[in-house]
Amino acid sequence: MARQDEEVKLLGFLMSPIVKRMEWALKLKGVEYEYVEEDIFNKSPMLLELHPAHKEVSVLVHGDKVIVESLLILEYVDETRKQCPLLPRHPYHKAMVRFWASVSEDEFLRGAWMALCTHGEEMERTLKSAIEALEKIEGELKRSEKKYFGGESIVYLDLALGWISYLLPVWEEVGSMKIVDPTRFPDATTWMNNFS
Repeated sequence: MARQDEEVKLLGFLMSPIVKRMEWALKLKGVEYEYVEEDIFNKSPMLLELHPAHKEVSVLVHGDKVIVESLLILEYVDETRKQCPLLPRHPYHKAMVRFWASVSEDEFLRGAWMALCTHGEEMERTLKSAIEALEKIEGELKRSEKKYFGGESIVYLDLALGWISYLLPVWEEVGSMKIVDPTRFPDATTWMNNFS
């Protein structure tokens, strides 16, 4: 990225929606990398050493630099590879994209995951929370009236939300729940179809 000849490794877990973001970003940017699959139940010494705080995937190693946390990795990749920009250059627009990525992560992803992992009243509460977060994202998609958040190009926010297109339908089926109702969320449904 900064130097073309430096080795790039991505430590991940196959079913992680977080790790998929990095894979998509690296491919969009044309970065060759080595993917290292991690057993999240039996973490490797390398993962434990490289992620000092949470000791979990995702971890990007670029030469002798280690970057952790998926949204930070997306920013690093974007700043070190200029082709196919992921973030807008204007500070206000960049701040808004980061805000929506935070909403998608903190409210929608977490709510959908908790709805999958809980039952009864707790499931209903977290499912409601996930749907409320999706309503906010639907509103943002409706305002943009574009194929992707970046218009005709996939950008940072598309990558942050990309897990919805491939993993959320699985979670809905396994959890016997419905989050993305196409009649209630037509813009999110269209975006999902475009992204996948």
